[in-house]
Amino acid sequence: MMSFTMNDLALLAIALVIGLIFGLMISGRGKFKRLWQEEKIAHRTAIKDRDTRLEAANKRIVELERHSAPIGAGTATAVGGAVRGRDDLSRISGISQREEVALNEAGYHRYGQIAALNAEQEATLEARLGLTPGTITRNDWRGQALALERGEAKPGLLSRLTGAH
Repeated sequence: MMSFTMNDLALLAIALVIGLIFGLMISGRGKFKRLWQEEKIAHRTAIKDRDTRLEAANKRIVELERHSAPIGAGTATAVGGAVRGRDDLSRISGISQREEVALNEAGYHRYGQIAALNAEQEATLEARLGLTPGTITRNDWRGQALALERGEAKPGLLSRLTGAH
């Protein structure tokens, strides 16, 4: 009778496991290979569908851009403000479009509101807008707002964009 040592049995077990793994890998009828192929096909289909949708969306964007007028920075804010009864606060020297939006969010929509600011409100606005204390007084926002309210100032953003003076 033949006797095997522990080393012989270990080598035999290792060879069997390697053979099993190798057999599964090269088997064309393997369940895992079939599942992997199906997943690969589903992924390719999903990618093609996504690309088709993106292409259709990009064509629609190009079509819409062809039919629309160009919009410059701040145009929507200025037009929206004019439609809703707001003054174009960006006409005040020292107020950028970002600051105008912040002023509108804080409830300031008219030149008269800016002209009527008191020292406490100025300090609050300067903090909210991230301005150096004293900026509103230094740039004379109140005086400019009063002049704009009376109609005595430079053309604003809306009129510069639309060409209406």
